[in-house]
Amino acid sequence: MKRTIITTADGSKTIHLEAWNEQYHSKHGAVQEAYHVFVDHGLSAIKKNNISILEIGFGTGLNALITLLEARSKSLQINYTGVEKYPVGTTELDQLNYISELKAEEYDDVFKGMHSSAWEVETEITPYFKLLKQQKDFKEIDDKQLYDLIYFDAFGARVQPELWTEEIFEIMFNSLKNNGILVTYAAKGSVRRAMLAVGFHVERLPGPPGKREMLRATRNKS
Repeated sequence: MKRTIITTADGSKTIHLEAWNEQYHSKHGAVQEAYHVFVDHGLSAIKKNNISILEIGFGTGLNALITLLEARSKSLQINYTGVEKYPVGTTELDQLNYISELKAEEYDDVFKGMHSSAWEVETEITPYFKLLKQQKDFKEIDDKQLYDLIYFDAFGARVQPELWTEEIFEIMFNSLKNNGILVTYAAKGSVRRAMLAVGFHVERLPGPPGKREMLRATRNKS
């Protein structure tokens, strides 16, 4: 599938999949979307300092990078697991501009280290951020009550509906600790119904630029 680098509305770049007319991040602003969905309505909702995170779709590493920056500024300890079946190549990564857009030049080597670190091995990226990258299908996740927070950043249901089913959300539900939360940019009624069907409490929240709503799902104690 042909992939090109495009510039989104906030100046940050992302990868565009031409055959699907789909992007890794919102064309309305990659960095803005990442902060709004995953930090403002995800990470900020976890009221503890030691946080275990699962990212569904490690992709460009943008969500991991902004989480690392937040961990540094808020004195958090992050254990981060990123699942990605098809890792992004070095040529594409070299064309992304997240470091400059975030004014985080001192973290350039850190960001490169995230991508160059070995798969299937937990790596200490910084003293406050450990990363485990797993190359596998989302259906292969079998963790039980391990995570405080899930960043659900899969490609949209329009192009990959199989990633937004009750089967997938049951895996997510089982992976979360009690009172753990899942956040996603998606807001489709079918997605919300699938979350509800497996036991999540689901909230509709204001969406990032270009979207009216997003979803946050909580695994409450039964």
